[in-house]
Amino acid sequence: QVQLVESGGGLVQAGGSLRLSCAASGRTFTYARMGWFRQAPGKEREFVASIDWTGNLRYYADSVKGRFTISTYNDKNTFYLQMNNLKLEDTAVYYCAAKQAATWSDWGQGTQVTVSS
Repeated sequence: QVQLVESGGGLVQAGGSLRLSCAASGRTFTYARMGWFRQAPGKEREFVASIDWTGNLRYYADSVKGRFTISTYNDKNTFYLQMNNLKLEDTAVYYCAAKQAATWSDWGQGTQVTVSS
């Protein structure tokens, strides 16, 4: 069974930084991509960033490009989202997800990121 566990969320001042981690266990060799999504209260979940299995191909939402960086640990079972220059609009629950074939099939429980002024 595949398990995804996020960590690293918390409260940070605007302009500050946080690094989120996603630890994957189980049959992770089936993953094609890993990604981060976020959802604010009353809003739909949105794509943030993704990285392929090799750790080379990265994609970012326009709203975070230049501020956020997605990366992997060498064993490819740990993924990170480095968030710099955080803004109030970045406040949301952040989810780690794994893409198998054409679908985002596995999701973590989410971690809260709150940016204060």
